[in-house]
Amino acid sequence: MKKFLNSVDTVLTESLDGFVAAHADILALGDEHKFVRRKALKPGKVALISGGGSGHEPLHGGFVGHGMLDAACPGQVFTSPTPDQMMAAAEAVNTGAGCLFIVKNYEGDVMNFEMAAEMSEGIMQVVTNDDVAVENSSYTTGRRGVAGTLVVEKIVGAAAEQGMALKPLKALGERVNGVTRSMGVALTSCTVPAAGKPTFDIGDGEMEFGVGIHGEPGRRRDTLKSADAIAEEICAAISGDLGDRAKGPALLFVNGFGGTPLMELYLMYNSARKIFEKNGVTVARSLVGSYVTSLDMAGCSITLTVLDDETTALWDAPVHTAALRWGM
Repeated sequence: MKKFLNSVDTVLTESLDGFVAAHADILALGDEHKFVRRKALKPGKVALISGGGSGHEPLHGGFVGHGMLDAACPGQVFTSPTPDQMMAAAEAVNTGAGCLFIVKNYEGDVMNFEMAAEMSEGIMQVVTNDDVAVENSSYTTGRRGVAGTLVVEKIVGAAAEQGMALKPLKALGERVNGVTRSMGVALTSCTVPAAGKPTFDIGDGEMEFGVGIHGEPGRRRDTLKSADAIAEEICAAISGDLGDRAKGPALLFVNGFGGTPLMELYLMYNSARKIFEKNGVTVARSLVGSYVTSLDMAGCSITLTVLDDETTALWDAPVHTAALRWGM
């Protein structure tokens, strides 16, 4: 294993220290590294809080700031944060309008965020489950929450910034999640620092189709195919799952898993865009880059979110975070 480390035991805290120092104009670090929060809170705004295991950067800390999250709770690598982290974050950023938890559908995340919500007042939650690859996995009951979580955080974050109340924000998040579908493919495994070796073995001429963001198994192991063939199968799975809703304006998001060059991500975007538009989708908004990663895994996911006038305007609304910035 070759990684920039001082110690496996301190990789998360040292990384968080560097992250917050690099973005000290917009971020602050919670006590005992329990959470990252917006430096300047907006009184009377519903606070949005997310989090999960580390190793998916910039998710979630990279999306803390104006127009997105108010706080993010980082667990150890691929390990859920604890309820006391969520409770501390909620106490720190709740300015009186309540909190909305945005939670990826992984059993540890869901259980711990639910425990935190039950022990606090004025908290609701949205659970994302956009992955169409498998119905259940080693980490979940039901579909996994993956790259589509970013889309929910951005759209709901913009609405919260504009003053939307807690219950309508929850309904908006569930609506966006309901028209968002994702699927990924891995060309290599990731290597968790504490393990010191790849999570799974994969041959030079193989790919893991439908892989999860922790390196958990997907639909099948297959021989490596062309980018067009990979995109065709992923887009077909997404369109098939959305059914008649997969028409009209949409956001196309091609996400890298941490070890894939942008050149290849844009190539995959080109393939996916052609396929979707041939089948009645109008790609009205786009995002390409490594935003929901799996450490150093080579691979990518494709996400499609069906848009309407309201969600398009909220996607376009100003955002100023470490990882997403526009309109300001």
